[in-house]
Amino acid sequence: MQGVVKAMNKTKKTGYILGISGLVVLLAFLGWVLTILFEGEQPRIRVELQDDYLSGPRKVVVWAQDTRRGLRSMEVSLEQEGRKVNLFETRFPFRGVFNREGVRRFQKEIEVDPGALNLAQGQVDLTVTVLDYSRRRGGDGNLSVFRRRLIVDTVPPAVMPLSRMHYINRGGTGLVVYRASSDTVESGVFVNRRFFKGFPYGGEKSRGYVCYFAVDDSLESYPSIHLWAKDRAGNTARASFNHRVRWKRFRKDRIHLTERFLKRVMMKFEANSQEQGRDLISRFLKINRELRKENARFLEDLMKKTSPRKLWDGTWLRMKNAATMARFADRRDYYYNGKRVDQQVHRGVDLASLAQSKVEAANSGKVLYAGELGIYGLVVVLDHGQGLASLYGHLSSISVRPGQEVAKGQELGRTGSTGLAGGDHLHFSVLVGGVFVNPVEWWDPHWIRDNVTKKLALLQG
Repeated sequence: MQGVVKAMNKTKKTGYILGISGLVVLLAFLGWVLTILFEGEQPRIRVELQDDYLSGPRKVVVWAQDTRRGLRSMEVSLEQEGRKVNLFETRFPFRGVFNREGVRRFQKEIEVDPGALNLAQGQVDLTVTVLDYSRRRGGDGNLSVFRRRLIVDTVPPAVMPLSRMHYINRGGTGLVVYRASSDTVESGVFVNRRFFKGFPYGGEKSRGYVCYFAVDDSLESYPSIHLWAKDRAGNTARASFNHRVRWKRFRKDRIHLTERFLKRVMMKFEANSQEQGRDLISRFLKINRELRKENARFLEDLMKKTSPRKLWDGTWLRMKNAATMARFADRRDYYYNGKRVDQQVHRGVDLASLAQSKVEAANSGKVLYAGELGIYGLVVVLDHGQGLASLYGHLSSISVRPGQEVAKGQELGRTGSTGLAGGDHLHFSVLVGGVFVNPVEWWDPHWIRDNVTKKLALLQG
């Protein structure tokens, strides 16, 4: 009998323990359910927009994410002076137990057109509102709100030429002086599709700009030339100005390549090259073509470092007591064994005097580059500001360093025959916005006065 009583007591005790355990499990389960139902993590919102300006139809990418209960709804709107414009609104369906099959991530691309939406010029607020399926906030869910203030600006900047007439030689330099509105962030001149950057001049109050531009000698037809400006919102404007291009013709020159010359050149460029097994003329043509193009790209990139200030003054100096051996834009035909093998354009003026003659700065400026540069050999490049530069090539020695400021007439180095030079001379070039132009213009005081000085005076009053 006592055994039966003990067994019954043990059974009661076990049942009690199981009851307590079941209650704990039930409470834990309920807690887990409530934690899921009433989770407090807010949805995440991201808006991808290039900048804060609406100057025309723009694409806005809106992204939302909720990894817990899932997304319930999204609304995207614009608000301006009490007026609300709905751009997009959607509600996401509840799917599966606890919305496990619901939408967790969503992305929407929206086009915002200030004209079609009748938005006024000025500020407008972009608002993105996202709710999830949490039972918080009385069952409305966790709320995330994203706001970003934008500027509606669909009015283009104003740009107006001040200089009246512009005569530009094919292969030469032009200068236009102009004014632009205060919201202008970039301006300059387009010659066909090539852009030449303009620079502020004459102080902030004048809102004056100067732009040196080039008419490339390689152009075969009359170019389209106009002023261009862009404001902070990305609006652009263009304006014409009076100009006339003089259609210059250039000399043709024959260069006969000899075995002796080719061997001497290859020794400069191929000290340890694998190309030495190929024939001389093929190796030379690779340098004359590919390396020439590579050097031109280097110089064009180098010109992007130009100073926004004018660093030069007066007529540019020509090398003293030097004979002209080759002119700017000579069309050179290269012959080998009586057959034409290549054609290139000479991008400067070759000046020859005594061997290792002193090379002086054509005008004041700052050294952009000093060292080896492919076909030009040892070279010095001076920045004269506002997109103007001069190049001194085939030097035997250099006496300046990059970053150094130099005065007009200061020694830069000595002439030589480095690079593709056939003998001791100076290769002198002028560049405008990375384009080679005729240096002869810059040596002419009358050209400087008529095409530069008189125009700059319009902004110095």
